[in-house]
Amino acid sequence: MSHSTSAQNVPMFEIENLHASIEDKEILKGVNLTINKGEVHALMGPNGSGKSTLAYIIAGHPSYEVTEGSIRYYGEDILEMSPDERARKGIFLAFQYPTVIPGVSMANFLRMAVTNVRTAKAEEAAANGGTAAKFTPREFRRLMKEKMALLKMDDAFANRYLNEGFSGGEKKRAEILQMALLEPALAILDETDSGLDIDALRVVAEGVNNLAGPEMGILLITHYQRLLNYIKPDFVHIMMEGRIVQEGGPELALELEEQGYEKLWAQIEEAQAR
Repeated sequence: MSHSTSAQNVPMFEIENLHASIEDKEILKGVNLTINKGEVHALMGPNGSGKSTLAYIIAGHPSYEVTEGSIRYYGEDILEMSPDERARKGIFLAFQYPTVIPGVSMANFLRMAVTNVRTAKAEEAAANGGTAAKFTPREFRRLMKEKMALLKMDDAFANRYLNEGFSGGEKKRAEILQMALLEPALAILDETDSGLDIDALRVVAEGVNNLAGPEMGILLITHYQRLLNYIKPDFVHIMMEGRIVQEGGPELALELEEQGYEKLWAQIEEAQAR
């Protein structure tokens, strides 16, 4: 199923020659990356390589200035879209919400997020002559229970205030639950593995594995290979100094684990010098 009849050969998500800076300092120096439905991509790189900058730009963070290149979703440039519009189109970023919202329960926050996306989908369907059912609170509760069971979450979790007193693992779980409910076409997880113990890592990985499927493209941004012991990527991209310098299959992550980034960088520089 293509997104639209004319979009048969158009990649779902395509970053082309992306250059970006913050406060006049260039961080991304020509990033190219294509993700299609059903694919799991891992983006790895040392600290300061530009991985998180890339995630922020995909999300629409206002502090970064794109100086060249494009990001297209089903052929449509998203750089002019607001973060909200991007989310409604089916692009999910795992750090989409503020850290602590006292007085807002997890359930209420998620219901708002899901209702927004569902309403947008219903409007789009109506504009194209179709119909999409509105979402009732009862349906939402049923869906949330179902997804929480899938992610092995305690029912009480939903009644807690958003992220207040959440551990690192619980925050990640909340993100994965949000992703489960939104059912995006493209999920980008800026998985700063820091602060996640092995149990939390496993929960996140299981959640992602349960949700991955032929309809979803996933980009995992990670510093360490250990996350990839639990989530098997189809493609691994290594980013250094603002560019993707090497690409391959899952074996590339293992190679990286053995060699480290410095050795890899030395090899790349050597190859370029030839």
